[in-house]
Formats: sequence, structure tokens, C-alpha cells
Amino acid sequence: MRDAITWGMMLRKLPVIAKAIPRVVKGMKAANVTDPTQSCGLGWSFEQATLRNPEGPALLHGDLTLTYLQVNQWANRIARHLIAQGIRKGDVVAVFIENRPELLVTILAVAKVGAVSALLNTTQTRDALTHSLKLVSPVAIVVGEELVPAFSAVRARVSIDASRTWFVADNDTYSTPGIAPDGFINLMTASLGSDSENPASSQQVFFDDPCFYIYTSGTTGLPKAGVFKHGRWMRSSASFGLIALDMRPEDIVYSTLPLYHATGLCVCWGSAISGAAGFAIRRKFSASQFWNDVRHYRATTIGYVGELCRYLVDQPPSADDSQHGVTKMIGNGLRPGAWAEFKTRFGVNHICELYAASDGNIGFTNILNFDNTVGFSLMSWELVAYDHDSGAPIRGLQGFMRKVAKGERGLLLAKIDDKAPLDGYTDPQKTEKAVLHDVFVKGDRYFNTGDLLCNIGFGHARFVDRLGDTYRWKGENVSTTEVENVLLKHPTISEAVAYGVEIRNTNGRAGMAAITPAESLATLDFSELLAFTREQLPAYAVPLFLRVKVKMETTGTFKYQKTRLKDEAFDPGRTGDDPIYAWLPGTETYVQVTEQLLTEIHNGKYRY
Repeated sequence: MRDAITWGMMLRKLPVIAKAIPRVVKGMKAANVTDPTQSCGLGWSFEQATLRNPEGPALLHGDLTLTYLQVNQWANRIARHLIAQGIRKGDVVAVFIENRPELLVTILAVAKVGAVSALLNTTQTRDALTHSLKLVSPVAIVVGEELVPAFSAVRARVSIDASRTWFVADNDTYSTPGIAPDGFINLMTASLGSDSENPASSQQVFFDDPCFYIYTSGTTGLPKAGVFKHGRWMRSSASFGLIALDMRPEDIVYSTLPLYHATGLCVCWGSAISGAAGFAIRRKFSASQFWNDVRHYRATTIGYVGELCRYLVDQPPSADDSQHGVTKMIGNGLRPGAWAEFKTRFGVNHICELYAASDGNIGFTNILNFDNTVGFSLMSWELVAYDHDSGAPIRGLQGFMRKVAKGERGLLLAKIDDKAPLDGYTDPQKTEKAVLHDVFVKGDRYFNTGDLLCNIGFGHARFVDRLGDTYRWKGENVSTTEVENVLLKHPTISEAVAYGVEIRNTNGRAGMAAITPAESLATLDFSELLAFTREQLPAYAVPLFLRVKVKMETTGTFKYQKTRLKDEAFDPGRTGDDPIYAWLPGTETYVQVTEQLLTEIHNGKYRY
């Protein structure tokens, strides 16, 4: 089988395996904190990194470089101010700042207090933002200047005391705190006079204490808040930073990934901290500036998602493509078709592809640097047969589930035990919904990841697809129900079904929606409809394709036939009398898809 790992491949990796064993043992010891009285977590691990490399670079952004000692003292001042303002262990502090040092320092300060950072998605507005705030009942919020308009639009709908509504200016606040607008307290100014020594509270954080709430798309159409505990921070940072990447103080990780997601925050930043290494960030990804940044920061490691790699491959070739110091990269979603090209063209030796979910209890890592695999996991997992329409696991006559054969795709289930506890969501009912009982024997418990993987041998797996009511586009998980709810707000639409479809040579699945007009096709103003959805949804969630249907087909249980819609996608030759419309890059309306336009899309004329 093309994807299988053979004995010959394993034998060739024996020197790598032998070299990795010591750090795997060391990493497992650091990752598996089991003593409930042992200090651990983000604040503790950053303080340990500061002791190890006080004058080494910790955060790099633009022309700003801050050492571990500087960042630690900055976070300490903020933490002590938060404590003085009544923030206590277990309190929730919402954090709403784009990628910049102030975001990470604030998160670090909150962790040192023992409070919980609710990491708001910076693309959220209106109902989604309101829901995310109400979901976790924060006692305080820290808002970046760049997001003040978005927060101000929903401020009256949430209950956060004005004395704990903090502001962070959109500039280098380490040097210049800036001035807060009316109704906000300037956090950097207010904390300037606080003590810069480590607060005692950072030693009173233990493995079962929550560290973050990371939002994930939910089947209700609005985000769920996944709990990320300090014990999991230890497992994540050690597994990826120490075991997988062997990070050291001389390393620099460069990441443009959003830091409200686990890959950017926990994998990339966590890996840097585990090695007392530097972490260089950029506000937003730029394909044209990516390698210039890498050279500027002297990065040795990059964080990625598959879409980012595709954008880099699509850039015109340059003689400087391999002129950099990057030897390893970590992330997820790199397609097999781009794997070899990326490795060859850019000269990156180790692609550390991973699989993990912010709301799950399992992670896979490509430690041994095989091609086209997410690697292996130290946790217990199984792949089981599933229903192709519902996505639900299938139980046999005895009530237990069937494991699929090697090489066969199956639904990934992760065993829940003391070694791999499930932090779950803030809502216990949502957590329980993701747990399967009596899977292989009476009394066992497994987390249903909702993802399809394939066992390719020697404990290694390949990611196949994502099930459920979300799809991934532009590095973001999109809730189909959220998209449907927005479309149904439009007065000319009576029914809407959203789903993800593949566009050749792109990563993830692009958004598509089948819609039924309230009156007729003639009543649809596609320019106005596009403007409406762009106002209501994040850019990555706006449907790129529309299918107009006179009547929606449903199953016998009144469920929309999404499987058929996904299969027919945006091919007008397969959709019968249903016209298909596309939003082409750089335009302001949807246009009807003809056979010629379909061919042009397939041939890559339009860059999605």
C-alpha cells in the first residue's frame, strides 16, 4: 500500500529512533505530572525557562525583542495588578487581542494568578462574540485597541464591571503604554508600579486547574468553550517541544498562526517555552514576507497549517527559497501532494506533522520524520467502523464497536483514563455527549474525535477527513449550523444547508450552501446577499458557492441529504436543474457556474 510504513523504512530510521529515546523518556517524565501538589503549568514552566535562559530572546515581534527575564517581569507586574484588583484563582478573564506580544504577556499573567484566560476568536463579532462571552461568565476582560469597536458593539449585552474592563494600546506597550479611551482602564499603565517578582500564586497552580478556554465550533451553530488545563499544557509543551522537536535555547520558533487556537498557542509557543527558546510572531500571515521574516528572526523552526504551506508553494520560485536556518516545522494539514515539494524546494529537513484537537485528549506527532503521516501517539486509541451518512460509530450484535483493519479508514476514538484524561467543555452535557461508553468492553470510556484516520503501520496514522457539522477552511473550523443560521436571517431565503466541498489543489473544504428562495430565483440579489453574509460572518465562513433549490430533499427522519449535496458539489453537470453560483476571488457578487467556469476553477485560474 502506498501509505504503508515498511520494515525497510523502519530499519532506516533505527539511528533516529535510538537518538530520540533519551529525550522521549525525559519528555514523558516532564509531561506526565501526576502529583496533585506539584506546581506546574504555563506560569510555572515560563519561570523555569527564565531561570534556564534569562537573557535569551523570549518574544520577537517586528523590531522588538524581549528576553525571558523581561517578559517574565512584565507578566509579573500585570499578574500582581490583577490580584490587587480582586482577580483570584479560578476566575475567568476574557482576552481579546490580536497576535502581538501583549496578548501572550496577558495570557501568561492570568496563568500566574491561577485564573483562566478565555481566548476570544478575534474574527468574531455580534452574536457569536456575545455568545462566547456569556458562555464563560468572565469577571474581567482585556481588549486590544484594534478590537475596541467589536467589543463596544456588544458591551451592553454582557455584564463585565467597568473597573475590570482593561485596555491595551495597539503599539509597543512595553515602552509606551498609550492612552485608554473612555470607559476602559489602561492595563499597562495601571500595572507599571507593581512588583516584578514572581507572585506566590504561580506556585499554587496544579495539573487539574484550568488554564485556558479555547473556543471550538459547535453543532448548535455557536462556539463551544473547550477546557485546557495546566496538566495538559505540560503534556502538550513537553510532547511537542521536547520529544518531537528537541527545542533548545538557541532555537527560534516563527509562527503566524492565530494565538487563540491551540496550534499557535500551545504547540508553537509551548514548544518554545519547553526549550527556553525564542518565539517570533507576526500579526497576520504574509506569503510574500514569510521567508524574509524567517531570515530576520533567524528562525530554526516554523509553525504551520496546510493552507499556509500551499500559499508558500504558490509563490514564484526564488533563489533564496532555501536560504534560511529552518531545519524543522510543526503543524497540521499538510497535504501529501505538497509534502515532497515543500521539503525539497524550501530545504526543511523535518516536517513534524501532528494531529490534536483543542477539545480532545489525544495527540499524534511525526517524531520519526516519515512522509505523509501524523506520526504516532503515546495514548491509547482505536479506529472503528462508522456510518457514512450520520458519522456515528457502528455497534455490532453484542453492542460493541468494530475495529477497522490496517489500511482502512476509521473513526478515531481516544481512550479516557488517568494517563489521558478529558478536560472537556465548560458545559458538562456537551462533554458527556462526546464520550462513548462500553466501546469494546463494559465500563470503558472513549472520546469521539469525529475525525477519520487510517492506520498505516507501526503505530503511525494518516489523517483522512473530518466528520460532523464542521469543516476546515483557511485554518479555521467552520460550523455549518452557524452559516445556515445567518443565511436564514436573510428575508429572501427560506431554507439553507451549509457544507464543505473540495476545490482541487487547495487545503481543507470551501464553504458551499444550498438555499431555497422564499419566493423565486428572480428575487435573489446576489450582490446584496454576498454583502449581507460578509457582514454577518467571518471571512473564512462566507460560502464560496451557492446552489439554488426549489425544494430541499430530506431523509425519512427529515434530515437534509448532505452527503449527496457534498458529492455533487458545484458541478452544474451533476446538479440537474439547480443553478450553481460562485463567488470568485476579488469580486463583489456571485456569478453562475458554467461548464467553462467550472473548468477554469479546476485548472486553478482563480486563487482561493
